[in-house]
Amino acid sequence: MGDWVRVCARDDVDPGTARKVEVAGMKVALVRIGDDFYAVGDVCSHEDYSLSEGEVLSEDCEIECWKHGSTFSLKTGEPRVLPATAAVPTFAVRVDGDDVMVSVP
Repeated sequence: MGDWVRVCARDDVDPGTARKVEVAGMKVALVRIGDDFYAVGDVCSHEDYSLSEGEVLSEDCEIECWKHGSTFSLKTGEPRVLPATAAVPTFAVRVDGDDVMVSVP
């Protein structure tokens, strides 16, 4: 595991939404579902579109690419709906007080 980097305050991300952050030069979609946070690569594996601009599917713990409708598991990065067939990277997230921290390799 890499270094932990503060990406935002806990309340900067509303439940059921995503926010694009940059960690060590990597674009990351930070997603909040309830009190849980997830981090996945922000670029859809099908085409070069930002996942953080897509809909968060809270009940399924997924995020949907706004352009072509592929969905990705926030836990594993695996695609759930075509046309994407490749996973997006996932990153460890922790909340330290009010700080949301992401670890990238």
